[in-house]
Amino acid sequence: MPGIDECLLEAMALPGARGAALVDWSSGLALGTAGDSPVGDHETTAAETAELARAAAEYESFAPSEDEAIPGAGAGAGPPVEDLIVTTRTGYHVLRFVETSFDSSVFLHLWLDRTEGNLALARHRLRNLAEGLVLR
Repeated sequence: MPGIDECLLEAMALPGARGAALVDWSSGLALGTAGDSPVGDHETTAAETAELARAAAEYESFAPSEDEAIPGAGAGAGPPVEDLIVTTRTGYHVLRFVETSFDSSVFLHLWLDRTEGNLALARHRLRNLAEGLVLR
């Protein structure tokens, strides 16, 4: 099971990957980074993407209805959103929420070049990385 550095290196091996980070969305701090940042500063990018992640995780509009709720999943089952995708003119930003044994306020952020990146592959690979990530 990979730790933070190994996880980010694996994310950077994806076609078109330009940057990756593990971010705590409650504080807006980057717990680890690799590659480039869209604004040239990983901490700024972490704070900005944390705002987006926090909104998606906390807004009732994204919560599953009672009919869609997973049986046996309590309030601590993590955010109702699995991932977010933001498409810009030059790239994709994929934010994948990571379920943890503590407060589940962590997500992986992958920045992909739009012409070289494969969004479907990135989503699939980030899901696997998030499931296997060991936070120490």
